Amino acid sequence: MDIEQAKTFLEIIHAGTFARAAERLHITQTTVTARVQALESSLNCRLFIRNRAGAKLTKNGEAFVKPAKNMLEAWEQAKQLCGISDFQAQQTLRIGGEISLWNPILIDWQLAMNNDMPHLLINSQVTTTDMLYQSLQKQEIDAIIVHSPRYLPSLVVEQIAEEKLIHVAANLQTTPDLFIEWGEEFTLQFDRCVPFNRQAAMQFSLGPMALKYLLAKGGNGYFRTRVVDQYLKEGLLHRIKGAAEFTYPIYLVYHKNNTSPDGFEQAKKILLDEMKKVSSWTV
Repeated sequence: MDIEQAKTFLEIIHAGTFARAAERLHITQTTVTARVQALESSLNCRLFIRNRAGAKLTKNGEAFVKPAKNMLEAWEQAKQLCGISDFQAQQTLRIGGEISLWNPILIDWQLAMNNDMPHLLINSQVTTTDMLYQSLQKQEIDAIIVHSPRYLPSLVVEQIAEEKLIHVAANLQTTPDLFIEWGEEFTLQFDRCVPFNRQAAMQFSLGPMALKYLLAKGGNGYFRTRVVDQYLKEGLLHRIKGAAEFTYPIYLVYHKNNTSPDGFEQAKKILLDEMKKVSSWTV
């Protein structure tokens, strides 16, 4: 097995098909097929199932993702070591977060790691919950920060904070009703309590967008306690008396076999320490 075979294997995962992988690698599809066959022969297992939809990883293929990435990282480090005499190998940590959690959690975590773990090369991304879990299962990312835990066999789920969604309204104008899509679980709980008819309310997919509207035009809706706390203190918003509250925990989710134990445990401790410092969040 050689580096080009591992590189081709990973490119197929990203491209989705042998044909697109060949285009991106600037080689023929026959060469891609030959490399995969040689790799499968060396490993004595099948890595892909090919069909009209593309190329899907087998269980053995999923297990080989991490070793393949390690091979490429080691190769790149070796090339730099040979070219730069004072080169220091870096460990890479890939983290991600939901759109509503990048500020301040994800960015503060990254800044703190840059200070305390300068040797660590951090790659971060912000996207939807589904995309984060897909990347995690494919081992394209090491850890994610989300509101929705998914208890899959290969994943570790740890709650890192307890957040609440509370019903608030603007002091000057309490209408219209604003419904923010905080996830399926929230919607189910909301419909049981029926604070207002969400079908007739203004709909928002992002909390920050809804809050901007609320502060500018008025209205009422459910928002995270840490976000609206400053506006409650300033007298711009008030809580609706007797309204139901909803728990909205925050979780760190990571792959059991996709992290360096020592480095990741230190990074996780930094995250937990940062969470203790957070008293209020910006919009």
